[in-house]
Amino acid sequence: MSAKGERTAWLRGGKAKCPDAPRSSDKLRRLVLLGAPGVGKGTQAEMLAAGLGACHLSTGDVFRAAKTIDPGERSPALKQALEFMARGELVPDATVLDLLRERVDCLRCAGGFLLDGFPHTVAQAEALDAILKQETLALDAVINYEMPIDAIVARLSGRRTCKSCKAVFHVTSRPPKLASVCDHCGGELVLREDDRPEAVKVRMEAYHRSTAPLADYYGRKGLLLAVPADGAPEEIYGRTLKALEARA
Repeated sequence: MSAKGERTAWLRGGKAKCPDAPRSSDKLRRLVLLGAPGVGKGTQAEMLAAGLGACHLSTGDVFRAAKTIDPGERSPALKQALEFMARGELVPDATVLDLLRERVDCLRCAGGFLLDGFPHTVAQAEALDAILKQETLALDAVINYEMPIDAIVARLSGRRTCKSCKAVFHVTSRPPKLASVCDHCGGELVLREDDRPEAVKVRMEAYHRSTAPLADYYGRKGLLLAVPADGAPEEIYGRTLKALEARA
């Protein structure tokens, strides 16, 4: 990752390089971040990247950035991923692994890394282990941000999204100045279908079913650190650092 936090090599893949020399760290960390949608994992990733000097390697960011890359510059794996996404299908393990292999230099970032969005399953975790072993690297810890399903439902069902500019507000923690009106563009704020309580519960139950074996997998390896995700972001960040320090 560059000194300014650009992730050109990660987002573009191939022969792309970050514009500046990567930052080194005396306490280099190679971490995997786990956590259900709504627990604030993205915010913690940003804070950890800034605090630890580690590169935030989010597979979701790769998928989002893919659409902005010139078609002629897209790798075969990136083209395949976009084709699956265009059909509304999940990107299969094999394609995600190919995307990771194209960016394997990012796993050797001098500041360490925070892998976010991968792995999702034990099979993916085993594949990641094989890649790291081939690169003579090892994970330092796997941070699992935990929050009860009911709390996640309350958090996500309170979100309101602008129909025009897609800005996101929350009825209690980040309310707009005028009810149902976007502060930025004046557009209508709505509750997205997938943020409705019944939809959130289904998503959370599916998430916990898929990640429970993954948490067990890393727990058996002695890598799993459970961090409660309630409270302010600064509080959660503090808990994360304490958990990492206790493991050091």
